[in-house]
Amino acid sequence: MTDFRTLTHVEGLELTGGPGRFRVLRESPRGLLLEICYPAGVASPEHSHDHDSFVYVLSGELTGTIDGEPVRLGPGDTAVHPRGVPHTVAAVTDGRWLEFKAPAPEVGRVLR
Repeated sequence: MTDFRTLTHVEGLELTGGPGRFRVLRESPRGLLLEICYPAGVASPEHSHDHDSFVYVLSGELTGTIDGEPVRLGPGDTAVHPRGVPHTVAAVTDGRWLEFKAPAPEVGRVLR
């Protein structure tokens, strides 16, 4: 496993409320598994991807939108951000989740 890296942007857009952090757990040409953490109050602006993202919440509470519809997730909850669909993510409390992206994007292109 790699060490956590600071996360300030998603798809070239700046997070609000401060930085998050992420680490790459596994990657292959077909998929990328990340662990992502947002402190309470951190949020991603509305964005979309050219891949599907599958989210599994480990801890904390997240809110957001998927194609304009509100979503609220807690530990054990899952969501899918389909390719090309606008979505947001915000940490209500300190949040930690696994995110699987398929097909695998270049990490530096989608997160920094």
